Amino acid sequence: MQELDVRPLRKPDKHPTIFRTYEALAVGESFVLVNNHDPKHLRDEFDADHPGSYGWDYLERGPAAWRIRISKIAGTPLPRVVGDTTTAGGAEPDAAGVQWKLQMRERDLDSNIIRLEPGAGIAAHTGPDLDVLVVVLEGAGTLTTERDPVELRAGALVWLPRRSRRQFDAGPEGLRYLTVHQRRSSLVLDAAPPRRPAGSVTAQ
Repeated sequence: MQELDVRPLRKPDKHPTIFRTYEALAVGESFVLVNNHDPKHLRDEFDADHPGSYGWDYLERGPAAWRIRISKIAGTPLPRVVGDTTTAGGAEPDAAGVQWKLQMRERDLDSNIIRLEPGAGIAAHTGPDLDVLVVVLEGAGTLTTERDPVELRAGALVWLPRRSRRQFDAGPEGLRYLTVHQRRSSLVLDAAPPRRPAGSVTAQ
């Protein structure tokens, strides 16, 4: 059986090397990872990217060496439920208004659930060079475009063409929506100076 000893590697090189080794396996194959500690963070990444499709068996538990047999039991990551839009509303948003986001390490899409408090908004801005689909989950508000405003309500599917001008304003009950778009590492929600007493953030 193949053995991968990552102890001599630089720390930034360890996880990429391990995942490349895993991805090269055929279904049913495995390799033995050798490390100088229990790689709990690595297992968290496997659980995020490959839940149910990989095997993890401890063969030796230190102290000088940890040996784990990692097996591939499915050809690709498995389809699965990654969230619940009916319950995510209970989670407190971060400083950028994000309540939920995709966590997988390897993915082609980004998706977030954004919540704006009543009276809050996202200042007028030009969107990134990618299309964004918005699904309004709760509340209501207004999307101001380069021309006419668009009323937002729960259930609305909204298309934001790339580089289009947009501004979001939440109504008296607030506004919560899901965004889906092609992944872009620099597309991050950052806190912005308030333009209303209720506060504001920037977004897609």
